[in-house]
Amino acid sequence: MVQLYNIAGRQIASHWLAMATLGTITALTFVSSGGSSAVKKTQTPPINASSPDEEKFIKDFLKNADGGDEKTEAHASK
Repeated sequence: MVQLYNIAGRQIASHWLAMATLGTITALTFVSSGGSSAVKKTQTPPINASSPDEEKFIKDFLKNADGGDEKTEAHASK
């Protein structure tokens, strides 16, 4: 029928131990895989520009390419 184990003076069935083990593994996996996902999304690689003008141009270009400039989008739709 069901195997019973003596744990802390109580008899516990094997299927309860199996469910507790699977639940614990699932919970630990879920907790350990979480993290600061917001930090990963906002980090960008460093810009190795030779001058401040070049750096400004690269930042503006990336901003426009990502759709960050609302003026450009409104002008392009007309």
